[in-house]
Amino acid sequence: MRVAIITSGGDAPGMNAAIRAVVRYAHSAGLETIGVRDGYRGLLEGKTTGLKPRSVANILHLGGTILGTTRCPEFMTDQGVAKAADAIVRENIEGLVVIGGDGSFAGASRLYKNCGIPIIGIPATIDNDVYGTETTIGFETAVDTAVEAIDRIRDTALSHERIFVVEVMGRDRGFVAVDVGLASGAGIILIPEVSLDLDQVCRKLQKYREMGKKTTIAVVAEGVGNSSEIVDYIQRHTKYEVRLSKLGYILRGGSPTARSRILASMFGVHAVERLLDGARKEIVAIRRGEVVSADLESAWRREKPINKKLLQMADILAK
Repeated sequence: MRVAIITSGGDAPGMNAAIRAVVRYAHSAGLETIGVRDGYRGLLEGKTTGLKPRSVANILHLGGTILGTTRCPEFMTDQGVAKAADAIVRENIEGLVVIGGDGSFAGASRLYKNCGIPIIGIPATIDNDVYGTETTIGFETAVDTAVEAIDRIRDTALSHERIFVVEVMGRDRGFVAVDVGLASGAGIILIPEVSLDLDQVCRKLQKYREMGKKTTIAVVAEGVGNSSEIVDYIQRHTKYEVRLSKLGYILRGGSPTARSRILASMFGVHAVERLLDGARKEIVAIRRGEVVSADLESAWRREKPINKKLLQMADILAK
């Protein structure tokens, strides 16, 4: 079997560890592996490269993806998918491993329907919004990066008795914000899944001050709204000194944590095993500590529920 590997969508720390695991485990089983450069666009353009065990040496600790990733509007069209299917035939690709998030898996589903090639998805996104798996490659690293940054911000917040609004990534979902907020002891966590009530936020900040709490960290997912406007509103209605810090793309970069590397290695091995077992249309997932398989179609069509009990827990513990 000739297996191609694609990294697609936003990069996530641990993608390289997954590439390494797929290549080396596949070769141990007698399979050939190639890499597709620049995501689905590279597939359309025939940008492939051979990958052997030595090709993926010394990448386990690297952030980003050695294969590159780009957005490809053409692949979102029927003509683009047909062109990609032709490329698969031309390159003699007999199995495909797609490393990415829900958008990447939506593209993989369309490709499967067109050409029927076996496709295994490996969830790698800091957003952790892939349905069917408890966590994704890169999520834990992103959370740890944000918590470390907030620990530093808190020193300044305490020194000046300021409120800090810290914006983290999460355009549509609040998984990062919830875990970061809980782990950093944030007094306020705002996520897209919960309606924004800035008056309630102001009342909570005032209550904290009455309790003797001189500073508060508010973790805000970017999808909640304009964080600068949130800061302005709070300052006008509370008269407190408020500062804004946007962590942004810093959460995607850097060396993956040990846990992210282990998860990526486990996911990569399982993806190859499923191809060897004859699986056709799946993603790799982890549930209750066990690596399992889940449906590719559900991974991007269904919405992963967020644990709002963690929000309640964070609120109680922040007082």
